[in-house]
Amino acid sequence: MGAQVSKQMDRRKAISTEKKTLSGLKQSCGCDYPGCDYHPADRKNWMSGLKPDKIHVNKIVWPGTHDSATNKIGIPFISRPFARCQSLSIYHQLVRGTRVIDVRVQEDRKVCHGILVTYGVDVVINDVKKFLSETQSEIIILEIRTEFGHEDPPEFEKYLEEQLGEFLIHQDDHVFGKTIAELLPKRIICVWKPRKSPQPKAGGPLWSGGHLKDNWIDTDLPSTKFDSNLKHLSNQPPATSRNFFYRVENTVTPQADNPILCVKPVTARIHGFARLFIAKCFAQGCADRLQILSTDFIDEDFVDACAGLTYARIEGKA
Repeated sequence: MGAQVSKQMDRRKAISTEKKTLSGLKQSCGCDYPGCDYHPADRKNWMSGLKPDKIHVNKIVWPGTHDSATNKIGIPFISRPFARCQSLSIYHQLVRGTRVIDVRVQEDRKVCHGILVTYGVDVVINDVKKFLSETQSEIIILEIRTEFGHEDPPEFEKYLEEQLGEFLIHQDDHVFGKTIAELLPKRIICVWKPRKSPQPKAGGPLWSGGHLKDNWIDTDLPSTKFDSNLKHLSNQPPATSRNFFYRVENTVTPQADNPILCVKPVTARIHGFARLFIAKCFAQGCADRLQILSTDFIDEDFVDACAGLTYARIEGKA
């Protein structure tokens, strides 16, 4: 018992130290970077506000959400706090400015996070369609994967094509160098990541898993995750010279050996440092590699941080 208590005390000290490290870095380095003072007048249409004929796909900094469809997962006040990573529906995330959606499914086409289950994926699809019907030039990256430990939904690729066909941007490496205006009226880059079923083929309406990459690490230590994100991002080619999307997740994950297991207080340890991360990317010379930045519990400032850097790139300031 004494050893366990000592271990918990050491963990709490490590977390406190790492939070102070990021806070000190923010105070000493600041969060200024090209476009940091930009705020879109209408977040629901922030891409339209930047002019679709000027925005190349590989110059966008895409604000994304992690485990996007978990707003109603599990049982309220019982299991939900341990798995919910977003409080908003998919539709309201998109209205807020989110442009990359991360959805995990199981064999019966229900959305899940580990062993916890929520609504069917059709709720996600309908929310996406509703948003697209209300906007004209917003492009979405919709990533759907089979959750770890689960089986692929049968004929799921066919289902996605039937539901989203009119909006799907076909898998083509030339897309990265095109403007939004050149892709319209198509609006969705849909990445399907099955566990066992065949990957989508080049030229088809869905994109294979290799077109969206990341280097996720399982930690609840904010400075450790921050530094890992910087390290892995710096090892990537510039966004304008690669034919895949690369995601950085500004999140940390509850750990079983720590007394705090609810998502929100744990991920809050890093949540407020997104602008600091972008500023450090410039300081370390890897800002040209930044492409998708994802978070838990997305807010307006996170969206503005990404849209601002996108604006700076379009204007030749970054």
